[in-house]
Amino acid sequence: MSEAFVNPLARNGPSVVSSARSIKLWARKLLSLPDEAVVSVSELACHVPGCPPKETVMLVMQGGRTMQVSIHKAMREVRLQDLAAALVSDWEGG
Repeated sequence: MSEAFVNPLARNGPSVVSSARSIKLWARKLLSLPDEAVVSVSELACHVPGCPPKETVMLVMQGGRTMQVSIHKAMREVRLQDLAAALVSDWEGG
């Protein structure tokens, strides 16, 4: 192998799992979501020209409704301010 395997779930540093948990917690607080709401966070490859190679996509499912928010950053790079800005942008339709 030419490259060493890097375990994204390793305990030495911020993992994708801990990043997803943080994003879900922030979403629940920012949106005042009830316990029964489902929040799903995924990291996807972005294929849109000019888009960073990774994007974080969050789905909020509640009462038969689904909201999707995309943040054009790898999950480990997403901060509370990024999520808040994405939610405002989505709410304003932009």
